[in-house]
Amino acid sequence: MTYRFFTPAKASTATGLTAAVYRQLRDEFLGPVPTFQALSPVPEVQAATWALMREALLAGDASRVDRELVAAAVSRANRCRFCVDAHVLLLHALGEHELAEVIARGGMPTEPGQVELVGWAEASRNPRAADWTNPYRPEVTGTLLAFHFINRVVSALLDPDLLPGGLQRSPLVRSVGGRLYARAAREPKEPGGSLSLLAAGTTAAPAWAGDSPVGVAYAALRDAATRGGELLGDVARQTVTATVRWEDGRYPVRPADWAVDLVRDLPGADRVGSRIALLAAFAPSAISPGDVALWRFTHPDDADLVRLVAYGAITATEHVAQALSPAHH
Repeated sequence: MTYRFFTPAKASTATGLTAAVYRQLRDEFLGPVPTFQALSPVPEVQAATWALMREALLAGDASRVDRELVAAAVSRANRCRFCVDAHVLLLHALGEHELAEVIARGGMPTEPGQVELVGWAEASRNPRAADWTNPYRPEVTGTLLAFHFINRVVSALLDPDLLPGGLQRSPLVRSVGGRLYARAAREPKEPGGSLSLLAAGTTAAPAWAGDSPVGVAYAALRDAATRGGELLGDVARQTVTATVRWEDGRYPVRPADWAVDLVRDLPGADRVGSRIALLAAFAPSAISPGDVALWRFTHPDDADLVRLVAYGAITATEHVAQALSPAHH
């Protein structure tokens, strides 16, 4: 596994909140996987991301297969190969071998309910254009939002290959890997088990979540990741937010040129940071070493790069979440 811009500290050296997150990842998931290691420079974002994924994808009694389908479909819509591969493997781990391979090939399931679910998840990339609504329970909705955020972080900070040479795309490797993780994937998790990791005082959970722990976790992630916007000035933040709203998830044809044009009139100190945040929201894999090198002239810490990427990612995710409000239907 290759990290694009920095190599996180080894999980074995973690302390405090990060060590607590890694303990839960070992106990309840697949260990300290690269996604969460990439977020480790900002422990409050790492913890909230894990909490949302755990409460939405792993806990509760909604169909785990349906949730893995949503994770894979959102990842496909966001062009996150790393995440598509990971959730194909987890579908294998759940014993859904045929379905996993259909998704891996970019196909659609044959069961009508699953067809509807995949279509719903993929349409959320452009919620206003698709006149997108939400008929699903909090765990399914939370999974969709978790992976809108995670896809962007992963595409920005990680290379797309889980294994050297893309070996994870071999059907045999996927099937064998799924069997290795079958026990961990199928073990039920009690709702609420990650909420002790979250900072007190987050804003209220969103209406779509009811009183589910998923809503508490989403509110914590929204608050922690949005704070990355403090690295930019007011006009720069307004530019990022307004662009996310009016572009509605559309892919830029030439992302680097598109981002340069959007930030041309911003104060010089904010141009590179705004460009990275916008790319994180729309085309995170287009963030270049040159962008990051320029950012590091004034913000040398890995933590500030993660905060900035998280800010762009949560701004795009919150655009989708806002479409869940009845006022937008």
